[in-house]
Amino acid sequence: MPIRPRLIRSIPFWVLVLASAGTIAAGAYILSDRLGTMTTTLNAGTATGVDVYVGQSVALLGAVLIGAGATGILLALGIAAAATLRPVHPVEAAQPVDREAEPLERDASLDAELDTAADEASVADREAVASPR
Repeated sequence: MPIRPRLIRSIPFWVLVLASAGTIAAGAYILSDRLGTMTTTLNAGTATGVDVYVGQSVALLGAVLIGAGATGILLALGIAAAATLRPVHPVEAAQPVDREAEPLERDASLDAELDTAADEASVADREAVASPR
């Protein structure tokens, strides 16, 4: 049974988010730069036909890039929402638990050995602390 990685670890998802954010940033830069240039030249009275007509086309390109980036971000949000709807596969136990079986009895000799080992370890710890190096 194939198990897909979580969305937060999905490289294509993050590429989509980063590319969309980059596209929005590039579109905003182009749009604000071109509109600023057009405004300056039109107010100064030095605008040429190229500034006005080509500037509008380039500004439109910036707006289209912003729209494409926003679409990518919305697509990423949709993918994230859809990923939460995937069924989670339950973890299967390695061995089925028999709830009808009797509980295991503790072995007294094993308990005594563990107590003795713990006492010896604590004595060794005390001696190690007490002895100067």
